[in-house]
Amino acid sequence: MIFQLWRLSIIKFPAEKQPPDIGRLIQLKGVKDKAMSIKYTILGLLHYRDLHGYRIKDIIEQNFNHMWTINFGQIYPNLKKMLAEQLITVREVVQVGEKGPPRKLYSITEKGRREFNQWLSFSPDGKTLLRDPFLMRFVFFGFGDKKRAVEIIDERVRLYREQLKKREMNLERWKDNDIYVNLMAEFGIKMNKLLLEWLEESRQKILESEEP
Repeated sequence: MIFQLWRLSIIKFPAEKQPPDIGRLIQLKGVKDKAMSIKYTILGLLHYRDLHGYRIKDIIEQNFNHMWTINFGQIYPNLKKMLAEQLITVREVVQVGEKGPPRKLYSITEKGRREFNQWLSFSPDGKTLLRDPFLMRFVFFGFGDKKRAVEIIDERVRLYREQLKKREMNLERWKDNDIYVNLMAEFGIKMNKLLLEWLEESRQKILESEEP
C-alpha cells in the first residue's frame, strides 16, 4: 500500500492550460477500468520520483500485493508502450562503484501527468472483484480431502498473520504520509484482519462438520 524506503508527499498536478480533449476523455471512460491498471499505477508512482523498472516492480509487490501480483513481463511492455505514447521518458544512469550496464531511469512527462489526471478524475466502472486462487480452491474443498483442506487453510492463516504484522509496523512508520496513503494502509490492515477472522471461523466449522 505504501511505498517503502522513501517518503511520500501529496501529489500536485499542474494546472491545465488548455481545454480537455473531449474525445480523449470519452475514450478513457469507455475503457473498462480494471481493479488496478499497471499503466496508471506506474504513472502514479512516477509522480513521486523517477524509478528504475525493477524498483517499480518491487514497490508494487511490497505495497499492492493484496490487490494483484505482477512480473517483469507486465512491467517492461507497458514501459515501452508508454515511451512510444510520450507519457514517460527514460535516461541511462551509471551508478558509482557498480558493475554492469547503466540502469534505465524512467520519468513522467507533462503529457503523462495530464493523462493520469484524466484517469484519476473518473470513478471506476464495474464491480469490485477479489481474485484469489485460494478462494477458488476453497469453493471446491468439498470434493477433496478434509484434512488437506484444513492444512491449506492453516497455511493461509500463517501467511495473513505475517502480512498483518508487517502492515501494522508499516502503518506506524508511515504515519506522517498524506491522508490517502494512510487510509489505504488502514484498508490493508482491516482486510487482513477480516480474512484472518473468516479463515479461523471457517476452519472451526469445517472441523465440526460431518462432511468427509
